[in-house]
Amino acid sequence: MTKKTVFIMPNLTKPNTADLMKLIVAKLLECGCSPAMDARYAGEFEGVEYHPFELLMSVCDAVVTVGGDGTILHSAKHAMEYGKPLLGVNTGRLGYLAQIEPNEIALLSRLANENYDIENRMLLETDIDGLSEKYYALNDVVIAKGDLARLVDLDLSGDGKSIGSYRADGLILSTPTGSTAYSLSAGGPIVHPTIDTIILTPICPHSLNDRSVLLPPHMQLEVRSQLINNSDNIVVSVDGDRIAGLDNQRAVRIRRSDKTVKFISFAEKSFNTILSQKLKSKA
Repeated sequence: MTKKTVFIMPNLTKPNTADLMKLIVAKLLECGCSPAMDARYAGEFEGVEYHPFELLMSVCDAVVTVGGDGTILHSAKHAMEYGKPLLGVNTGRLGYLAQIEPNEIALLSRLANENYDIENRMLLETDIDGLSEKYYALNDVVIAKGDLARLVDLDLSGDGKSIGSYRADGLILSTPTGSTAYSLSAGGPIVHPTIDTIILTPICPHSLNDRSVLLPPHMQLEVRSQLINNSDNIVVSVDGDRIAGLDNQRAVRIRRSDKTVKFISFAEKSFNTILSQKLKSKA
């Protein structure tokens, strides 16, 4: 059996990540895998091979993140680009996206013989007038007011037809994976990650009739700012990163991407099981 190269991406700012990394490296070595890290961490941990980032991404068999959901979101874009499966070890707080908790490090041994399933997680592809780059969201695209506490007025259309006008703090357009993130906090539904849909959730809408809506995954969405009351800067964020401002001269287009992120999952760690545990811990 060929030895598997596991590219570890840790968030060492988390207080317990460094100690857990020693256990992770030891487990990977024990099961016959080759733990590897970016060359910028050279010498940080014994038993680890260190190589340039691009080289490791191209040759590794799997990517393992050690941190919170933010670490997974950051690493997911690289895993998508190189078509590598991704596994999260949680050292954050809730960690909805992670498959492994600190007391479950033994599960890493399954990487050696690929004893796991793959879930292809949906991404949203976003482009904005005036910007040449496309942006990919594993969680969500948020179009919201700037720092001033003032409502914004946004028009949303799908496939060229009006869906509605919203007066609110903003709009969240989420993937099923992102349904447990900001959308959930704003009152949106929890959606199983294998269901293809785009979740529309208004943020503090100025209407009792505005609720979350599940939209068809193939729909091409466009958001525009109305001129009325929108002199404040409206910000477009993709997975928490601020991308651009929005005014009535610029539109944001969101659609399901043809690309996906391959999430490693274990049969006994189903979405429902993890969700139940996380909601209990939150309570």
